[in-house]
Amino acid sequence: MLDLLWVTLAAGLAGFVDAIVGGGGLILLPTLFAVHPSALPATLFGTNKAAAIGGTAWACSQYARRVTMNWGTLAPAAVTALLASFAGAWLVTMVPATGLRKALPLVLLVVLLYTLWRKDLGRVHAPHLSPRREALRGSAIGAGIGFYDGFFGPGTGSFFVFLLVRALGYDFLHASAGAKLLNTATNLAAIALFAAKGHVWWHVAAVMAVANVIGSLLGARLALRHGAGFVRGIFIAVVSLLILRTGWDALRL
Repeated sequence: MLDLLWVTLAAGLAGFVDAIVGGGGLILLPTLFAVHPSALPATLFGTNKAAAIGGTAWACSQYARRVTMNWGTLAPAAVTALLASFAGAWLVTMVPATGLRKALPLVLLVVLLYTLWRKDLGRVHAPHLSPRREALRGSAIGAGIGFYDGFFGPGTGSFFVFLLVRALGYDFLHASAGAKLLNTATNLAAIALFAAKGHVWWHVAAVMAVANVIGSLLGARLALRHGAGFVRGIFIAVVSLLILRTGWDALRL
């Protein structure tokens, strides 16, 4: 029961962070690995996805009510993200993700430095591409990060947010809204694969999912109330913590 309490509290906090800017895996995955050190990694990945999808989908619905979603871009991006995530989840059941674990802190550091350097990045919502080009770029983002999410996962929401801001000209609030839709798709595909291979602890995931939705509700309301500048600040904080966490993990490999 104590183990379940710890992972449930972590799921609630992860939902709160994820709803604002992504990066909930920074909290929930390490907790699962710490509480269940002898479990198969694929099982913990699958349980994490099953717990997180409810909160991500709920946050997406909250954003959709208050923020204009460009469905012409986001719908095809969600489809490519779903398919790519399924492929990534299949691959992680076959090979380890050691190389990605070592490279991830460096990639995140580049993202952080670029965001700090471009102080105006993501403050104004100014899409600048034609509908066709935006849809193509969105689909490429969905495919690339979707595959990464299925295969490994930490920081997926933050990567989606950053690329929607950088490549499509979204502000951080609209990017966070779009990221929730794409992340819901990647989680759904990964869950389908992990469940088919028996890598989900449903009894644990169900309890964590309730806490995750509650945390997500609070986080989405906070982001919608305070806008793009607030989401940018949380993004910088979350990516900084991701660098520290993934850097520590890489040093221990």
